[in-house]
Amino acid sequence: MSPRQPDPAPLARLSALATLPVFFRLTGKTVVLVGGSEGAAWKAELLASTGAHVRIFAPELCEKMHVTLRDLPTLTWIARVWETADLQGAALAIGDVESDEEATRFCAAARASGVPVNVIDRPAFCDFQFGSIVERSPVVIGISTDGAAPVFGQEIRARIESILPQGLRAWAQAAKSWRASVQARELPFRARRSFWERFTALAFSRPDQPPRDGDLQDLLRITDAAVSDASKGSVVLVGAGPGDPDLLTVKAVRALQSADVVLYDDLVSPLTVNAARREATRIAVGKRGYKPSCTQEDITALLVSLAREGKRVVRLKGGDPMIFGRAGEEIEGVTAAGFPVEIIPGVTAASGAAASLGLSLTERKVARRVQFITAHAHDGRLPDDLAYGALTDPRATTIVYMGVTTLPLLVARLLAEGLDPATPAIAVERATWPDERRIIGTIAQLPELIAQARPTGPCLVLIGAALGGPILPTH
Repeated sequence: MSPRQPDPAPLARLSALATLPVFFRLTGKTVVLVGGSEGAAWKAELLASTGAHVRIFAPELCEKMHVTLRDLPTLTWIARVWETADLQGAALAIGDVESDEEATRFCAAARASGVPVNVIDRPAFCDFQFGSIVERSPVVIGISTDGAAPVFGQEIRARIESILPQGLRAWAQAAKSWRASVQARELPFRARRSFWERFTALAFSRPDQPPRDGDLQDLLRITDAAVSDASKGSVVLVGAGPGDPDLLTVKAVRALQSADVVLYDDLVSPLTVNAARREATRIAVGKRGYKPSCTQEDITALLVSLAREGKRVVRLKGGDPMIFGRAGEEIEGVTAAGFPVEIIPGVTAASGAAASLGLSLTERKVARRVQFITAHAHDGRLPDDLAYGALTDPRATTIVYMGVTTLPLLVARLLAEGLDPATPAIAVERATWPDERRIIGTIAQLPELIAQARPTGPCLVLIGAALGGPILPTH
């Protein structure tokens, strides 16, 4: 079987967007607002907060608009019906009108004047929409449901509000004022990014405390000291977990967001790969048992080659990189070439499967220990050096990685060594994925059950008395 070559993936594309999220800078610009209602008053307050000069056209105003007008000096009331000429030179036009006829006329006049238009509560007449806002200015988060479910958008906003510290406002303001000092140093790209990564880590380590005197100089001093290494490549081995992208650690996401290149296994979810920054190059280096695979030597050589180019390389491995992931060979190859290696652990498939099943692998009084084995040697056969005495221990839970093909031989050997044929056993295909499948039986039954089920995805086999309890349904 000829080896597979690393396969650069096409640049990740965005799925279809209902609307384009953009942010208008309105400071000092004119916005036309038609209407004197309470809905228009809220829009007037929102627009004034951006520094816009808002011209309000309405014969009469509600009480709320009068109060808003009195409190905000950038609002001007023109007490008459709007005219087409009023729209000339405006940055935006917003109207709160009563009829479709007036909405049509206002919309047509704005577009004829080259002004983006929004008619309040009439999506069919809008070039843009106002979403729900989470405000930590200069950080501003806008949320849109394309008019489908405003309450849904409001709930999303409430959830973000609950987890985003108010103190980040001060850090965002500091970032804005410090940017000139960073740019003045004319640092290379990697060093600049390193500065802002350290800044971000500091901000989130004490989000409710404002930046301290000296923080900027401390960060710049660290960055200056690291400039000599800024162009030197590095490799990060990242555990992608068993499949569900929500099981990625925060540290793993940060590594992906700072990667220049991502080398990923076939077993890694596309959603997980897409957590990398959009500019990152993605290269598939899949290794699958009994299928065309990239050789380990090719993968290690590619890691070293990319590091020599000064790239920050993320090697994204299914599960945890330190459990049957051949991480040792990659670490040895990269460090021997003189490049730093960092390891970010992930949720191993055994933990993912146990959580999905709702079964403890160390149930008290039933399982005193857990043991992980692989039933797939380098030649594809059942390893001949397994400690079968330990594998038949009734007080142990055994997890078999890469064991579907050799399972009949393994089970025959275990039964011959004295394992109770009635011992519970479960094969979990694509653990934690939406299409996860369980094959449940006893250890004596499992080889035949698997042969009938014919799984095509990655499978994990779990053996032991602890697996005899009630199982959670698939999600």
